[in-house]
Amino acid sequence: QVQLVESGGGLVQPGGSLRLSCAASGSIFSFAVMGFYRQSPGKEREAVATIGSGLTNYADSAKGRFTISRDNAKNTVHLQMNSLKPEDTAAYYCWVLQLGREYWGQGTQVTVSS
Repeated sequence: QVQLVESGGGLVQPGGSLRLSCAASGSIFSFAVMGFYRQSPGKEREAVATIGSGLTNYADSAKGRFTISRDNAKNTVHLQMNSLKPEDTAAYYCWVLQLGREYWGQGTQVTVSS
């Protein structure tokens, strides 16, 4: 059973930075895809960034500002978010896709406001 726990959310001013982390317990294989999604009130959950088999993908809104990284030995994935904007405000969820099954974390709130 895979469990995901996010950390690192909080309140930050526009232009600031945050680093989200996700620690996975259970067996995570190196070929699994890991990433972060986000959801703000009234909107659908959307993929922010994913990483798998050495490949990364970013939402257009995240390109150039966010960087995803992964430590397979520690079963962790991180999202460095720079130049944050108010529209980045959302609940951010860790996500793993492995052997056709999806796993989700409980979410961590990111609020960008002055």
